[in-house]
Amino acid sequence: MLNYLKLIRVNQWVKNLFVFLPIFFSGNLLNIDLFIESFYGFLIFSFVASSIYIINDYVDIEKDKKHPEKKNRPLASGKISKQNALILFVILVIVTSILIYFFGNKYVAILVGIYFFMNLAYSFKLKQIAILDVMIIAFGFLLRVFVGGYMTGILVTDWTILLVFDLALILALGKRRGELINADLQGITRKSLDGYNLNFLNSALAITCTVAVICYMMFILSPETQSKFHHYIIYTFVFVFAAVLRYLQQTFVFSKTESPTKLIFKDHFLQILIIMWGICYVLLIYFNHGK
Repeated sequence: MLNYLKLIRVNQWVKNLFVFLPIFFSGNLLNIDLFIESFYGFLIFSFVASSIYIINDYVDIEKDKKHPEKKNRPLASGKISKQNALILFVILVIVTSILIYFFGNKYVAILVGIYFFMNLAYSFKLKQIAILDVMIIAFGFLLRVFVGGYMTGILVTDWTILLVFDLALILALGKRRGELINADLQGITRKSLDGYNLNFLNSALAITCTVAVICYMMFILSPETQSKFHHYIIYTFVFVFAAVLRYLQQTFVFSKTESPTKLIFKDHFLQILIIMWGICYVLLIYFNHGK
């Protein structure tokens, strides 16, 4: 059972929490009906993403067998057969379709369909095309947010689109950087990394992090945001700026090669900053009655 959970990468389901962003920032997180709708969206995206993870491992099985870490994955290690993996893939696709039919709508079906076929193409070919690969990953996060919006009927704002895409791009570039460094250390060549080198990825990360900080500053200073959340929102910039600096410090000073997602789970300082940022928004959105 544990091997099947590893195959569908349940630990990666945390990424699908982006589905809840529309109800959180609209102040509707405590609305039970909308929360349930968002939860269905979370399940839909979790199952469809897991089906893609299976295909990705299926396609890369021979390469993973030669990788010092990936050789321990359920498919590469032979703990789960190819046939059983494909059966589970079909089951997940069917369950996803059923959930969309009963709890989703045509817009959710279109968005999930785009994600599914886009990532199938990514698994078979597109992940070998530099820049396009990270753009696809970032767009996948946007689709999660859009699904959350269409499940609940809440409009996804332009600021949310911009900030989520940039954040996702940072995550994707950070992941590629870690893969490149580890591949060099282990003497492994990967076609998917042919279009990258360390200088390019370092520059790309610096640029996207700078864009993220500037966009967030513009967001919290905009009259619309000040009116909606209170001018106290400007103080959340401290946590965002500190988090970006901490990530860059871990990456460039301490030479951490983990993906940003793994780094967040390991770095207590980053965790504290994210939690404090979240608490500020909870207070501003759900307890600020005198704005």
